Amino acid sequence: MYTVETARARLRELRPLLDEVVVVRADAAELAAAVTRGEAHPLGGLPELKAAQARFDELLSTLAASGVEVKGVAPLLLDFPSEIDGVPVLLCWLEGDEDLGWYHRADLGFLGRRPLDR
Repeated sequence: MYTVETARARLRELRPLLDEVVVVRADAAELAAAVTRGEAHPLGGLPELKAAQARFDELLSTLAASGVEVKGVAPLLLDFPSEIDGVPVLLCWLEGDEDLGWYHRADLGFLGRRPLDR
């Protein structure tokens, strides 16, 4: 279980890893498109695609092992199990968010997302 403070600290620690996930995800998508069309690409070909896919899987495994829940990869969506006023919630970070600023009840999911400062 995370507090808002410990989740924010964990998010700061994970930031380099999250940035790499975004880059590797984009590289893999570009390589896959080029390989599928049989086109040359500056990033390489099939071996580089396989390497990018393996690295992407490794990064996601590392994230999952860190205690956060990976709920989506495009865009990247992370949940940090927590409690607010005795209610199980998930502190929610979405790719593009500067900080951890949202939560939703564990039983409602993303549709129940609310700002933490409320």
